[in-house]
Amino acid sequence: MAQERERGITIQSAAVTFDWKGYRVNLIDTPGHVDFTLEVERCLRVLDGAVAIFDASAGVEAQTLTVWRQADKHSIPRICFLNKMDKTGASFNYAVESIREKLKAKPLLLQLPVGEAKSFKGLVDVVTKEKLLWNPNSDDGKLFDRKPLLEMSDPELLEETTEARNALIEQVADLDDEFADFLLGEFSDNFDLLPAEKLQTAIRRVTLARTAVPVLCGSALKNKGIQPLLDAITMYLPSPEECNYDFQQWYKGDLCALAFKVLHDKQRGPLVFMRIYSGTMKSQLAIHNVNGNCMERVSRLLLPFADQHVEIPSLTAGNIALAVGLKHTATGDTIVSSKSSALAAARLAEREGDKKHRQNSEVERLLLAGVEIPEPVFFCTIEPPSVAKQPDLDHALKCLQREDPSLKVRLDPDSGQTILCGMGELHIEIIHDRIKREYGLETYLGPLQVAYRETILNSVCATDTLDRTLGDKRHFVTVELEARPLEISSIMPVIKYDENVSEDLLKASQEALESGIHSACLQGPLLGFPIQDVAITLHSLIVHPGTSTTMISACVSRCVKKALKKADKQVLEPLMNLEVTVTTDYLSLVLADLAQRRGTIQEIQTRQDNKVIIGFVPLAEIMGYSTVLRTLTSGSATFALELSSYQAMNPQDQSTLLNRRNGLT
Repeated sequence: MAQERERGITIQSAAVTFDWKGYRVNLIDTPGHVDFTLEVERCLRVLDGAVAIFDASAGVEAQTLTVWRQADKHSIPRICFLNKMDKTGASFNYAVESIREKLKAKPLLLQLPVGEAKSFKGLVDVVTKEKLLWNPNSDDGKLFDRKPLLEMSDPELLEETTEARNALIEQVADLDDEFADFLLGEFSDNFDLLPAEKLQTAIRRVTLARTAVPVLCGSALKNKGIQPLLDAITMYLPSPEECNYDFQQWYKGDLCALAFKVLHDKQRGPLVFMRIYSGTMKSQLAIHNVNGNCMERVSRLLLPFADQHVEIPSLTAGNIALAVGLKHTATGDTIVSSKSSALAAARLAEREGDKKHRQNSEVERLLLAGVEIPEPVFFCTIEPPSVAKQPDLDHALKCLQREDPSLKVRLDPDSGQTILCGMGELHIEIIHDRIKREYGLETYLGPLQVAYRETILNSVCATDTLDRTLGDKRHFVTVELEARPLEISSIMPVIKYDENVSEDLLKASQEALESGIHSACLQGPLLGFPIQDVAITLHSLIVHPGTSTTMISACVSRCVKKALKKADKQVLEPLMNLEVTVTTDYLSLVLADLAQRRGTIQEIQTRQDNKVIIGFVPLAEIMGYSTVLRTLTSGSATFALELSSYQAMNPQDQSTLLNRRNGLT
């Protein structure tokens, strides 16, 4: 994307398929920024292994923790790669220590760097005791020499490597019983004789069991250390054939795939990324979408190569494919070859499944777990340059929502504005930029208009008379009513009628009366926001014969407004339920900030090493909170918001709001 090139960050995950030494590798690069967490979530959902990339000078950063937790949730084996070893301030030992402390993982050092920062030249393979030096004249890192470490040329490095290898062997033996038995049986007195293949097999078992993580290092800019990383991926991470997913057995080789991402292409329309779990996907194939319960046709099948794609006739299980021509498939949908194949799989699952699955419906058992979509935390309004462009904006937002389910768009019924709900300021900024570049619309982003409500605090009575002559007809209505506050919350006014209001009259004019009362309650006397929690009682109604219902409605409406104006008025503001997860170090900073935002803290819980603050904050005070919270906590805190209820503002805040609205401050 143009935005990625400008900013030098990943925004959308990109896929590429390549071959390495006889292995086919499907690689997806995901963003590291917290605003694009969904991209990581939906890619981890369909991958079998991961490489976590660290900046060697910074070690574990805030977002590394988030991504690591996501990988834990999907139980994905991973390798750590310490990148930027040639950057000033890079420290191999510091980075490894931060993995041990912050991620609570057990790092297995498979490599040691030769030189650090400016002097980084290459690395030592601890498992095979070989030294790899990159050619300083080659920019693309293709040329490097691999030599065994010798006592004569590198005595110090050899000693360091031997120590590291012995420590690695002991670490693996602690975690893997099979390897420990083998070691004690044959090599207990001399670890140097242990063949590299045996150690590699044991490291693989430990990695797949997720009890430890292999650590490698290098510098991606000059491609130093990339070839050994690719070897490690093929050696230690699982192949799709080894990943046994319980649903695969029901399909017995029939097609089963999960759509995990949708992209809009100007020429080809929607492109759907899918991971094939079993069977074969072919172009021109009719498929069945279990979630949408509809048939679709794959017109073409492509193999992803970042922004270029290669057309292919068919693709087998374990691969990632791009399908063209699917109109209704969305993120998280399960794709099978036909409805009958899905039902057959469901019956098989039921026969072999245990009792606890029997309650689930047939369809639920077939659905692969979809993708969890995080709740939005940043809100703003978006407006087209003119009303004529509104349909184009709606279309653009519809396409972007299909691509990115973490973007929510809703219409505010109170202000009629289109509201964008996203994961953060950067997320919304990128969406705004994409609407401009890809759809040619110059839109305007604005702050969210807070939908206040109004109510009254005491009972008031009012009377009103309407006497009009229109043409030769006289319209005469007299109304007496009382408005009083309600104890329980009610958005619509509660309407009651006194006994002395005649029933015949009510029958004829009840509809007009109620529409008049409702219309009067749409705009409050203070700020023009809707009135709620009010009961209106009609005490008397006098209507001359021949008076039109419109006049009755108008008179009642005017009378209600009169009553509301007389009463003591109160502004209600929307309150948000807020839950902040933060480490103990930053707890006091976050609490102090919430106090400034008129927040009320209900409780503070402890969850593992974190504190969870639960409380309420007015919606008006939460603008831009995501950015402030990240700044306060160096990006380590997360929070969730949802609308809770409306609450009365205190007199001081209310007068500040009224002055601001009336342009006095």
